Amino acid sequence: MAPLARQIASGLGEAALAAVVAAVVAAVGLIAFSMVHWPAFNSSNVTRALTTVGQVVAAAVLASAIALLRRHKWPWVAKLLSWVGISTFVTVTLGMPLAATKLYLFGVSVDQEFRTEFLTRLTDSAALRDMTYAQLPPYYPAGWFWIGGRVANLLGIAGWEVFKPYAIGFLAVSAVVALVLWSKLIRADWAVGVAAAITAVAVAYAAPEAYGAVIVIVLPPALVLAWGALHRPLEHGRAGTTVSTEGATGRHTAGGWGAVVGSGLFLGVAATFYTLYFGVAAFAIGLMGLTAAVLAVREQRTARNHDAAGSVRPVWRAAVAPLLRLVAIGAIAGLVALIVWTPYLLKALRGTTASTGTALHYLPESGARLPLPMFEFSLVGALCMVGTVWLVVRAASSRRAQALAIGVLAIYLWTLLSMAATAAGTTLLSFRLEPILLVLLATAGAFGFVEGARGIYRALNEPNRFRFAVVVVAMVGALAFTQNIPHILGAEITTAYTDTDGDGQRADQRPASAVSYYRQVDAALTAQTGRPRSDTVVLTADTSFLSFYPYFGFQALTSHYANPLADFAGRAAAIERWSKVKTPDALLDALAASPWRAPDAFLFRHSGDAYTLRLAKDVYPNDPNVARYSVTFPKKLFADPRFTTTDIGPFTLVTVRR
Repeated sequence: MAPLARQIASGLGEAALAAVVAAVVAAVGLIAFSMVHWPAFNSSNVTRALTTVGQVVAAAVLASAIALLRRHKWPWVAKLLSWVGISTFVTVTLGMPLAATKLYLFGVSVDQEFRTEFLTRLTDSAALRDMTYAQLPPYYPAGWFWIGGRVANLLGIAGWEVFKPYAIGFLAVSAVVALVLWSKLIRADWAVGVAAAITAVAVAYAAPEAYGAVIVIVLPPALVLAWGALHRPLEHGRAGTTVSTEGATGRHTAGGWGAVVGSGLFLGVAATFYTLYFGVAAFAIGLMGLTAAVLAVREQRTARNHDAAGSVRPVWRAAVAPLLRLVAIGAIAGLVALIVWTPYLLKALRGTTASTGTALHYLPESGARLPLPMFEFSLVGALCMVGTVWLVVRAASSRRAQALAIGVLAIYLWTLLSMAATAAGTTLLSFRLEPILLVLLATAGAFGFVEGARGIYRALNEPNRFRFAVVVVAMVGALAFTQNIPHILGAEITTAYTDTDGDGQRADQRPASAVSYYRQVDAALTAQTGRPRSDTVVLTADTSFLSFYPYFGFQALTSHYANPLADFAGRAAAIERWSKVKTPDALLDALAASPWRAPDAFLFRHSGDAYTLRLAKDVYPNDPNVARYSVTFPKKLFADPRFTTTDIGPFTLVTVRR
């Protein structure tokens, strides 16, 4: 146990130190950006230019770290430079384009609305509560949002406002943690280059889902780690002797059990952050376990055929070791996952699930075809093509290639299963896996580029200037891609400037939307109900109100974001019934008879002699998968002293006296 404990403590200690460095770099950078009044990204190229300058500086720092590592000089200085360089890259690439807005990518629109709502909920309280519905545990994993909520609470910042710095900071931390993990698996100089490539691709294609991007960045080295835990073909019976993940013999190691613990922890954290990515990662590692078991049986059979004495041990028993390790990984992951999943599972097991939910009811065009990024005419497409070739060529000889190839295979199998599931009226949301596929192929591409360049170097009789030429090509190619990241994220960045924030301001200085009235609505609500926000239920179609203030909602934005325990369809039907009653007394009686916590207030849009709610219903398999419809409440239903009606801008707030 001593080698195992030392191995785990060493890895976690270095990762923690790297995380602190990254957090400091991100904090200093974001604070510095906020101290200058920058022009809006969508109306000026100033922040784009400064982003490129920062990326060049980050690249220079990373190049210095690689140079020191190759010369075996000042290893801790090199490590520090690599951590600073990669966290600076993340901070500059995302923080500088967003420097003039308080909102993160995609602002508070579409999916980012419910994510901001969740963060606001967990900023208000550390209790695991649903983002929208009162008296329910969360269905969406709360891990990333809970940590962010605690950060916001500690700093005294509103949840919506902490979203941007927290998301960027966490991405920077994840990048350096992935770098530390890579450094435990491969050569230190290669680790820096590969981690930088992964981070650049992840920032470009996964950053809008910040809580998923942190899993995407760590997934490639985690798969290599898991393969090292499960497939150990040269391991033999001498006490204290094992092989590393690349097959080098070493003494007094943990025998692969450190990798088992690390893989289990990764899966567990993934389960607390993002259910879909956890499912795909678990699927890939499950494939690894089965593959390792098959290979172990085959190797045992081959060894028996060459053993003159003839072993009496059944060959199938060779499969026991990898399968036991797989079970151990699953057990560790399950224990970690229960930290956030226990409340929901207990509630669901009591038979209170009202519906199966429609979270999987979405099939855009990209989910109806196999993603083949290696055939796209772009820098990332070329890198993916190099990665594809490398995976095929090195699959028989490189454990890294084997691990990444199984990960890629898992993505394609999941995609095919998702498309097949459409026949059963659902999907597996395979379109959301494209960032993972890009990162896995880019990782393979980085290895392929390095090994290919080395092969060409030897084939050309090692010309003196060739290495320098390779470095120049790599640096220029990397900068060509990274400086284009703001363009790749152009729509997401623009939305962050055109959405109205919680202060009622648009960062592009254009007239604000109706969100600017939310502060007055909040003041009136708290004054009229006399309750804290966390004990007030509001029925509204303007659900972004809940993203800025921690009121509970009676109904979610759409059924796809709704908790299955909440009975979205039943609530929608109840709202329609309420709108059709004839008198205030009938409405109050209907509210009192509600099987759910009834609204304490209504936030309507007023129109003539009626108040309206713009609601949504699931229309899958159509694309778009949501249809909007209006529910109209006659104003006469609230002409009663037990209702207080207040017009605020385009809104009408109706509070209920009970």
